[in-house]
Amino acid sequence: MERLLLALAIVALAAVVSGIVRDRRKSDPPTQPRRQLPSQIDRRDFDGDQWLVAVFTSDSCNSCADVARKAEVMRSDEVAVMVTSFQAHKDLHERYEIDAVPCLVVADPEGVVHAGFLGSVTATDLWAAVANARHPGSIDRSGGCDHHETRRHET
Repeated sequence: MERLLLALAIVALAAVVSGIVRDRRKSDPPTQPRRQLPSQIDRRDFDGDQWLVAVFTSDSCNSCADVARKAEVMRSDEVAVMVTSFQAHKDLHERYEIDAVPCLVVADPEGVVHAGFLGSVTATDLWAAVANARHPGSIDRSGGCDHHETRRHET
């Protein structure tokens, strides 16, 4: 009888331990990636007070380097360009909830984002986005195709 009670106690203990281990192994359910562009930025976080092309990158990202090179060409007296790598500007990536790179935004002097791209961008699309943001309606997009995720805000 004692052996039976001992055996039952061991089986019960094993069941409890198994349940605890199983509960601890459960992972959180998968979530969909956010991957959204910021709609407003604080211009105090970025140099200058003119139009801004901000490029959020990572040092290990080849397509980020390509987008940053294309953005640098936009630099002028009217357009500031700031490349913010995750490694050097982690605080800005977290503040603007940047969870995918490259991420490029075109913002006005008040920080309102008028256009943006997630992923690679052609030089033509970038020039068109900056031109259309600065001078709405200057680019006719009715006949073309746009391969990038962009967002424009009316000002």
